[in-house]
Amino acid sequence: MTEIDTAARHLPIVERTSSRVMESSLKRTLDVIVALFALILLAPLLMLVAAAIAVEDGGPVLFRQRRTGLHGQIFTVLKFRSMTCAEDGGEVRQASRWDARITRVGAVIRALSIDELPQLCNVLRGDMSLVGPRPHAVRHDEAWDRAIPSYRQRFRTRPGLTGYAQVRGFRGEVRDLNDIIRRVEADNYYIENWSLKLELQILVRTVPLLFHDPNAY
Repeated sequence: MTEIDTAARHLPIVERTSSRVMESSLKRTLDVIVALFALILLAPLLMLVAAAIAVEDGGPVLFRQRRTGLHGQIFTVLKFRSMTCAEDGGEVRQASRWDARITRVGAVIRALSIDELPQLCNVLRGDMSLVGPRPHAVRHDEAWDRAIPSYRQRFRTRPGLTGYAQVRGFRGEVRDLNDIIRRVEADNYYIENWSLKLELQILVRTVPLLFHDPNAY
């Protein structure tokens, strides 16, 4: 154990709690300001995408699904609909490369992560943060929680639009348990090492991935 770790263990509980409250307040303030600004700036794009989805097949514009959030609370995530599938059916199957369920408009907005933009509303509502562990479908959470002892530790913070796992390349289809284990390890590292600097670094590293991310499909 390092001297820093030893010192941290002996900090008064009040001091450690106060530090966490300040971090949480700063993070939430950043979330609200950036999400509100982004929604205003991107309003024309959001309306264009909504119209394209509606025109393509006449189906609903938004996709809604139950996800697990802070402290295990369930919330409804919002996405632009990019597939022809049930929102929250008995079986939740992840999208795969060349998935036949993906629509033509959906292929474009998924490649550019535009389908995730309605989650800015989730950020404003307090369900999500700009940065944090990506939320998974409830049924996936239940399965992975049984398989990975540290899995539920990722619920210590709000889920995010982007996260440390995503900028490290741990995004996309989970082909085997090791894929989700690496994602969980990155999520928990982010939570345990949070700082404003790390938060901003993740946001900056997310930008180029919007234009080219081999795991976005």
